[in-house]
Order: sequence, then structure tokens, then C-alpha cells
Amino acid sequence: MTAITSGTGAMRARSAFKVNAVVFDLDGTLIHTAPDLAHAVNRMREDLGMSKLPDSDVMNWIGNGVTRLVKRALTETWDGEPDADLFERGHALFHQHYLEGVCEHSEPYPDVCEALVDLKAKGFKLACVTNKSQAFTEPLLKELKLDGFFESIISGDSLPKKKPDPLPLLHICDSFGIAPRHAVLVGDSVNDVKAAKAAGMPVICVSYGYNQGLDLTKYDPNAIIASFKELTDILQTTD
Repeated sequence: MTAITSGTGAMRARSAFKVNAVVFDLDGTLIHTAPDLAHAVNRMREDLGMSKLPDSDVMNWIGNGVTRLVKRALTETWDGEPDADLFERGHALFHQHYLEGVCEHSEPYPDVCEALVDLKAKGFKLACVTNKSQAFTEPLLKELKLDGFFESIISGDSLPKKKPDPLPLLHICDSFGIAPRHAVLVGDSVNDVKAAKAAGMPVICVSYGYNQGLDLTKYDPNAIIASFKELTDILQTTD
């Protein structure tokens, strides 16, 4: 599988990916979750006597799990470490508020549902691998009626390691009985690219989503797509 770079900087696939399974990232790839995450962050900060943050700040902090998101929201820095007591209080408050509103404003990106229906009908095995905690992943997918598409769902706390470690992807491939090269990861971030490459799996990135302001072309994904409309055109089963 090769890719080319268009004039806009997005990498477009020259030929189809021939795979048996498609593994999807969740936040920023399948579902626009930033509004509900930002709401929970700001309710947490309000409870702690802190000022409200712009949704755009919170969106840039998504992608490394709830623990890191809460720490970033408390310190307003990328790698900051808040006081241990403040973190414990903040983490508990965020958990409470996000559970209460995990799907108030979150919704699938355009063409996602149609693409999942199409890929399922064509016989692809589908899986979801996210760094989001299981407590949030399951109700979110269930509320949006997406859970039934996936034969396997791996959350950030399902296994000892999460993306960018390749373990979740290798676990999926093992459960499907396929080699990593016979699956493809669809994601939106550097974590997805790093995890796929470490697993020996091709990776397709979406040009929208939560990439933390980074230029994904510099990390050499196999292709970049602007929407899920393009996805079904470049995927073929190996049979």
C-alpha cells in the first residue's frame, strides 16, 4: 500500500487497503465528544472555584486518557502535575459530571454510521480501540447505537497498556486470529499512528478530529481522509 501527498498536504491512497479488519479510534474519529468533555471539565473547575476554560483548550488536551486530561485542565499546562489532593478531588468531580452528561452533545461525525453499515455488510471485522475509560466508552457507544457494530471494544483501562503502546491493537488482532498487516487502524492522532506502526499495522488518519495541533503528515500515516465517505472506497477484503 502506497500513498501520495496532494497539493493540500493530505496523503491520498493510490490503491485499496486489502484487510480483514478495521479498527477505529473513538474520540475525534468516530464521535465528536469535545463538547461534553469540555462541559465536564468546566463543571469540575467551577466546583473547585476555578474559572471556565474555552472548549478549544479542552479539545487540544484530548487523546491521552482521563487522568492526563484532568491534570491538564487543573494546571492548564501539557505535562503539569497538580497537587495530589487537588487531583483526587478534580478526578472524582470530572468522573461524576462526565458520567452525567457523556452523551448530551456528542454525536457521530458525518457519514460515520453509513460507513459502518457498509463495512459490516461487506464482511469486515470491526473493532474500537480508545484511551477513554470503559465507564464512559460503553454508555457513549450504547447511547449513540454504535456498540452493535463492533466485535471487540477495548477501552483505555481494559488492558495494562493503552495507545500509543501497540498492545491494544495486537490484542484485537489476536482475538480475530489475523496478522496486524491484515487490519487497518483509523484514527485522528499521533498516538494512533505510533500505535499502528509499532504493531505493524497500516493506519489511515482523518484530517479532522483531535490531533493536538500537530501536522499528521510528518508522522507518515499510510493515508489521510477528509471524511468517512472516502473510507469505504479504499478498503477491500483480502478474500
